[in-house]
Amino acid sequence: MGLKDEFKKMVAHLQETYPVPPITDIFLPPFSRGGQPKDSQFMAITLQGGATGISYLLLPDSKEKEYRALEPRELAGRYPQEFALEFGGEDPVREMIAMASINAICQHVMKETKFELDYVTNPLGLITIEKGDRVGMVGLFSGLVDRVRKAGAELVIIEKRENLVDKYRDLPITTDVASLASCSKVLCTSTTVLNNSLDDILGHCSPGAFVSVVGPTAGYFPDPLFACGVDVLGGRVVKDSAEFLGRLAERKRWEDSTLKTCFQKKTYRTMIRKG
Repeated sequence: MGLKDEFKKMVAHLQETYPVPPITDIFLPPFSRGGQPKDSQFMAITLQGGATGISYLLLPDSKEKEYRALEPRELAGRYPQEFALEFGGEDPVREMIAMASINAICQHVMKETKFELDYVTNPLGLITIEKGDRVGMVGLFSGLVDRVRKAGAELVIIEKRENLVDKYRDLPITTDVASLASCSKVLCTSTTVLNNSLDDILGHCSPGAFVSVVGPTAGYFPDPLFACGVDVLGGRVVKDSAEFLGRLAERKRWEDSTLKTCFQKKTYRTMIRKG
């Protein structure tokens, strides 16, 4: 079973076990050709009761017309599981909406069940780096680069965009995901879930590698990732939906209207029924 199948299995369980409210609001930033500016990279879906799911806008220019055709008022009143259970398709616009819906559903359940979240542990701090280690990054985590170098460890950075290899000539960036095979620690951006690359990445990791996935679009329960070999998931939950949506609309920094979370496979107690 692939990663996105695991997500759909999780959503199916949650909707059977917990009442999921309808969508009340959806925020869509203006579409920018050639890639979104940093202050317009995220969309969001809010449910009745305030639970809010985030998704990154990972859309090619060819999807501009389809994106602009989205009507928030047509989504209001519909249920997020309708979109979440479509996760794993070929249309990046629908995948974006599905990702936000999954996050909203999970955050609703976290809120309703008073699920105990770890807001203290820094997921990057769980990666112990020692001399002789080979650390793989999927996506550039610039704050960790100096730490790896000071420890005397080897670093390899995987990027899908070939232009970054030339842009950052002082960094060991490659497009060859097979380079992860010899890494003892691997850190991935959560965008790899949305762009369908995490399955391939995990397939190239050593069975003994310590794998962390981190990013603001990881607002879900970690079961799908833990089932596929991830050890740590670091994400965010929205603590105030009105403030968060307002900051998105005003293109202001929104991080303090959210809380960072950390799940560790070794301590996690699942919400998902087995079998």
